[in-house]
Amino acid sequence: MMRVLTLNLWGLGGLWPKRRSVLVDGLRQLQPDLVAFQETIVRPGYDQVAEVLGADYHIAHQSLGLVAASEKGFHGVSTASRWPLINVREVDLHVTPRTADFPCTALMAHVRTPVGDVLFVNHLPSWQLDFEYERELQAVATARAIEAALAGHPGHVVVADDMDADPTATSIRFWTGRHSLSGMSVCYRDAWESRNPGDPGHTYTPDNPLVVVPDWPFRRIDYILVSCGAHRGTTLEIAGCQRVFAEPVHGVWASDHFGVMADLALPSK
Repeated sequence: MMRVLTLNLWGLGGLWPKRRSVLVDGLRQLQPDLVAFQETIVRPGYDQVAEVLGADYHIAHQSLGLVAASEKGFHGVSTASRWPLINVREVDLHVTPRTADFPCTALMAHVRTPVGDVLFVNHLPSWQLDFEYERELQAVATARAIEAALAGHPGHVVVADDMDADPTATSIRFWTGRHSLSGMSVCYRDAWESRNPGDPGHTYTPDNPLVVVPDWPFRRIDYILVSCGAHRGTTLEIAGCQRVFAEPVHGVWASDHFGVMADLALPSK
């Protein structure tokens, strides 16, 4: 079994010392093996991911297209793993001039896990409501990079991310095999949809008081996607999927997003 988690950390926003305590305790209890964080802060002498996870993880940070967050440092994506991160690479997702002011990227790494070799992809596209065109281009760019990374190095693929689009968006439908783009088609299984059919699974919702715009139209925007193989469904069995950090602890919410966590295993058949 391998446990994967994705969470937008929301940088140092809000009451960070209190949020940090909730995150440290929660992550210690959840014990994820692979983690995709978005909106993380790194600056000289300070690593937000190391602060919340401790010393038991290998960590890689985005280096391309970072955006300064004033005195707080640089804000981007970070990947953490219990096992070494091999051949870490990035896909620059600044696909149009409109994307220049956001650290859109895909951070990819091979990981040798108990369930086999995994290409773990932390994909962060553009967030703006009217940027679905860019999210489509970014999805294709990352999918092509995944195919290139797998050439001569087959294995499972897990894409974990804040995709800033809901399941009906074309970019998400592309990932889940329901729409082709730019002469390309792929199919990844949405872990939430697999284990919670019919449940909306909102991760960015006014139920969380840290959400600044209560009427934000996209409500389920955080995903764990698992590669599908020929003549079969997913290459790894999705044993379970749940939202995490979806309730306050002593009145403190961990982030403005809820996280998503999935347990993955080798297929039983």
